[in-house]
Amino acid sequence: MRATRPLLCLGGLAFWLSPAHAHIGSPHGTALQWNFDPVVLAPLIVAAWIYGQGVRRLWARAGLGRGVGFAQAAAFGLGWCVLGGALVSPLDDFGSRSLWGHMVQHELLMIVAAPLLVLGRPLEAWSWGLTPRGRRAWGRIARIPWLRAAWTVITAPAIAWGGHALAIWVWHAPVFFQAALASEAVHTFQHLSFLLSGLLFWWAVCGNLRRLKSHAIAAALLFTTMLHTGALGALMVFSTHLWYPAYALRASEFGVSPFEDQALAGLIMWVPGGLVYIVAALWIAGRSFARLAREHVPAGGALRHSD
Repeated sequence: MRATRPLLCLGGLAFWLSPAHAHIGSPHGTALQWNFDPVVLAPLIVAAWIYGQGVRRLWARAGLGRGVGFAQAAAFGLGWCVLGGALVSPLDDFGSRSLWGHMVQHELLMIVAAPLLVLGRPLEAWSWGLTPRGRRAWGRIARIPWLRAAWTVITAPAIAWGGHALAIWVWHAPVFFQAALASEAVHTFQHLSFLLSGLLFWWAVCGNLRRLKSHAIAAALLFTTMLHTGALGALMVFSTHLWYPAYALRASEFGVSPFEDQALAGLIMWVPGGLVYIVAALWIAGRSFARLAREHVPAGGALRHSD
């Protein structure tokens, strides 16, 4: 039975996500609520407005699609929508009642919203979104030696990878995870930890893909992260005890047992979460092969042979 648990949970997840069960509210009639907390909404709105202003000004000066490309602007917009959906939609309320719903929310923050936002080149757009005086002040701040050194350190591949891994494993420890369920302030800090560490991780992965050597480093970061997050998810799937007893009563609202709820959460981290890292690694590998092909095929079309 333990060996077949992942298959049973995957089937249950597909059933609950099917159109027949795509509703807002539990089987017992408890409606799920939208989250219009100003602490959540205000940063989302400000970030989107400054980004939009920056892209508009940049394109007005450099030309449409210059500086920040159309695909990059679309990536930021999609990432912003995913981030808003994870934090504002009824998924946020559902995650407070269901462990697997909470896991979906966390995965959206770390492996969907974070890489899309990074690909959107937000720092360039935000700098152009400031007033001329603000842009000059931001430039002076960015040139402060210790700040530049600190940014170099926290975006270094090993540091970014380690910080992200630490955030994932520490926050999934029962004492800290249940503390986040009991306190809204701790819950907010948990989400910030996942999002910020995820942004730094994906910055280390995607931030310097112009250099061929960085492709191998990025692939290693993705592969090792897939391994340790998959291991954590598998531990949750096959565990014989409840990690988060606070969810024991809440899960029954949606017609699943506490163990099924926990196994579904682990399976989401293990399988769909791992698939994202594989797809990202394949995308980077494709870029590497394409670049190698360009470097070894001259304009005449004949292959160059190197020693």
